[in-house]
Amino acid sequence: MATTNDIKNGSVLSIDGQLWNVIEFQHVKPGKGGAFVRTKIKNVVSGKVVDRTFNAGAKIDFANVDRREFQYLYRDGSGFVFMDTSDYDQITVPEEVVGDAANFLLENQNVTIALNDGVPLYVELPASVVLEITYTEPGLQGDRSTGGTKPATVETGYQIQVPLFLETGTKVKVDTRSGDYLGRVND
Repeated sequence: MATTNDIKNGSVLSIDGQLWNVIEFQHVKPGKGGAFVRTKIKNVVSGKVVDRTFNAGAKIDFANVDRREFQYLYRDGSGFVFMDTSDYDQITVPEEVVGDAANFLLENQNVTIALNDGVPLYVELPASVVLEITYTEPGLQGDRSTGGTKPATVETGYQIQVPLFLETGTKVKVDTRSGDYLGRVND
C-alpha cells in the first residue's frame, strides 16, 4: 500500500470504493503540528470536485488505471466503438462515459481512454480539434469587425459561437474543454 508521499497530479485514488483523480496536491508543513497533504480530487464517474486533506505518511489506495491510445471508429446505438491502436482490439464505451467528448469526436480521431480492470472510466480528447462548419447564417457585408458572434453548427452536430464573417464550409479550431471557437484553419 502506498502513502500520501506518492501522490502526483493525475494519480487515481480509491477512496471508500470510488475512484478519484488527483487534480492538484500540496504538501504542507506548518510551523506547529504535523505535516499534511492538501488535495483537490475529482470523482472519475460523477465529475464532482472536492478538497480532501490527508495526514502526511498516511496509507492510501492507488487504483490501477491503464491509459491507452484508441481510435474512434463509429457510434453504435447506445455506445461509441473505439479500436486500441496497439493490438487492434475494439471496445464499446457507453454514452455516459464519453459524455461531452461526443460533441468533438470525429471518425478515425485518436483519443486516450483510461481503463480500470478493463472498464472504461473516461475519454480524454486533445486540447483542440479542427471541425468544419456545416451550417451558419450567411455573413453580411460589413460584418468584418470584431465583437459580434453568431451560432454555427459543426460537422459533429454541436453548436458553437463564431465570428460573424465565417461561412458554411469553413474549418475552425475548437477548444474541447470549453467548446469555444479558437480560430479559423486554412487548408
